[in-house]
Amino acid sequence: MSNAPSAISRFPEIMERLNPKRLAAFFDFDGTLTPIVSRPDQAILSGLMRNRLERLAPLTPVTAIVSGRARADLEQRIGIPSLVYAGCHGFDIAGPQGRIVERQEGRGFDAAVGRAAAALHAEFGGMPGLVIEDKTYCLALHYRHVPPPRVDALRRRVDAIAASFPELRKMHGKKIIELRPDVPWDKGRAVLWILETLGLDGGGVLPIYFGDDATDADAFRALAGIGIGIYISRTPEPTMADYRLRNSAEVGLVIERLIAALETPP
Repeated sequence: MSNAPSAISRFPEIMERLNPKRLAAFFDFDGTLTPIVSRPDQAILSGLMRNRLERLAPLTPVTAIVSGRARADLEQRIGIPSLVYAGCHGFDIAGPQGRIVERQEGRGFDAAVGRAAAALHAEFGGMPGLVIEDKTYCLALHYRHVPPPRVDALRRRVDAIAASFPELRKMHGKKIIELRPDVPWDKGRAVLWILETLGLDGGGVLPIYFGDDATDADAFRALAGIGIGIYISRTPEPTMADYRLRNSAEVGLVIERLIAALETPP
């Protein structure tokens, strides 16, 4: 792992790797296409970013959103039918009508997720600052606004409750604890499956993945040697990604540059 250089300053290098291949574009949502916000329900895709995705999608064989959010939530917030949406970290994938891209890796775990959500609500219901999301195939506890003195106790109690659900695996992100099916599946495997299913796993395609959280490291790892990972972080820090951007505004700038390059053949 290393401190990756800026994708903006090294954009010509990215284009050298892309030409003459086709671009397969993959994006996380929160913190990548939108700024990080206080509560998950406050994340809104700007009209400008939506327009960029709408312009990029026809220039690629696939443009996909790979997020910890529920797939239906992504579809509603983004509202672009031509995209592939992979919700719950890739446990729930569906593509636009007419394309055979559909996989519910989390199917069969929804009952356990529901029981775990009920147990967490019973334990923590009403805790100031805590948001519990049941996303069918996974669930999340957002504790960004939990009073700091209560966070350690919260994490210990979550550990105890999670131990009662061995079919679920506990994961950590930025001010978030998640429970998801305990099977060998993650964002990286989801990206590789989408590429393979669409016949894009050959040498003629360059996948580029944009992401900002710990769960995105699985995608960076999966694409090592065959694609490009771009990590969104305000501060330089070790990452498996090839390049770095500071925020969603810089992600938008790189998308604009990709669109311009793809619209102008070499």
